[in-house]
Amino acid sequence: MPDSQPQPHHSSSSSAWSPSSPSSSSSGFAGSSGSPGSSGRANGSELLLCDARLTDGRTVDVRLAGGRIEAVGTAGSLTAHTARVDLSGYLLLPAPAEPHAHGDTALSADSEGPVSYEAPEVQRRTTEAALLQLGHGTTALRSHVRVGDVHGLGPMSAALQTRRALRELVELTVVAMPRVLTGLAGAEGLAMVRDAVKMGASVVGGCPDLDPDPTGYVEAVLEVASEQGCPVDLHTDGDDPARLARLAAMAGGLRPGVALGPCGGMSRLPSEVASRSADQLAAAGVTVVCLPQGGCSGADRRETAPVRLLRAAGVRVAAGSGALRDVSNPVGRGDPLEAAYLLASRYGLRAADAYDAVSSSARAVLGLPEVRVEAGFPAELLAVRGDRLDSALSLAYSRIVVHGGRVVARTSAVREYCNSAAGVALDLPRQGRTGESP
Repeated sequence: MPDSQPQPHHSSSSSAWSPSSPSSSSSGFAGSSGSPGSSGRANGSELLLCDARLTDGRTVDVRLAGGRIEAVGTAGSLTAHTARVDLSGYLLLPAPAEPHAHGDTALSADSEGPVSYEAPEVQRRTTEAALLQLGHGTTALRSHVRVGDVHGLGPMSAALQTRRALRELVELTVVAMPRVLTGLAGAEGLAMVRDAVKMGASVVGGCPDLDPDPTGYVEAVLEVASEQGCPVDLHTDGDDPARLARLAAMAGGLRPGVALGPCGGMSRLPSEVASRSADQLAAAGVTVVCLPQGGCSGADRRETAPVRLLRAAGVRVAAGSGALRDVSNPVGRGDPLEAAYLLASRYGLRAADAYDAVSSSARAVLGLPEVRVEAGFPAELLAVRGDRLDSALSLAYSRIVVHGGRVVARTSAVREYCNSAAGVALDLPRQGRTGESP
């Protein structure tokens, strides 16, 4: 079965689930309490995560109830008359969030002929993409959807239907993304944006770089956002410092906030010019969403924003996945841990800062509350096989995803080798089936 397809659940009568048992990949499942494919809830209320490793080195039990973390204690100290998940050998982290997806075009690279924007096809792609990213650990997504032109509001309607259908698995918010907003052609686009917000789009966005009047485009977006009390999320390459300065001046102080991405063109600016632009964005409170896995505008725009320079200036930097196997990036994976890995390995961020870009900072862009593995915080969690964050970013194969206090996705990877005298003599670690020899 293709990796991008959600796979069927497996039933079991066991009251505790050990993720070290062999299993195929799984995204989105339901079953009886405590089974490997279950929601991980007993009577819909509590879940106990046992023997999880935290990034500070502690091994703990974590009890979840009512969609929040109820208690965190040393391993073996917590009890609950509920389902249990054994997280021995797993690192427990705040779940990632996806601040920059394109669900309407996702998974379309292999389409024969023109990409279809008929509502059923857009809904299928958006749903499959959201489940794929959920399997990677993402429990909240922001998807940019084109409105206007010949497709009208059909793709927006399909994306909103996906949001409703997946509400128990993942939190999906939708950005209305018009093409042109100025001149005679822009009047229709402006009306479409307002209609999209009335339908349920919660963010106003678009690409001012493609409008004949980029400044007028930004003014129009900010006007609608101010009217509706919506956040703003704009696409820009960021290679024009004067345009960035105007945008920062217009966006400063707008609540609930402005995000820009992918801003890869800033990396082509002279360092002193880029630093000045970063200072202006920081002063305006603008967040930059970079796309280290590749842009969403084609192969000629693959630079990543200068993340270290932006962070040094005080700009909040989040990381998204951008194109997911569409014509802009046919091999896009939509994996937040890969984005964090690239920020650490290629762009020099510490592992903790790289993971923050796909978790805490990404959640802040989406207007979501902070998550920590502490009592009282939302139960939005990702368990990854490994004992340190560095190793989790390097080899993040097996994952268990918790959304709203229940297990909603699981990916189990088993690595086996043939019997080897060298391996036995050196007592090399391995991950395999419990009680079996490869």
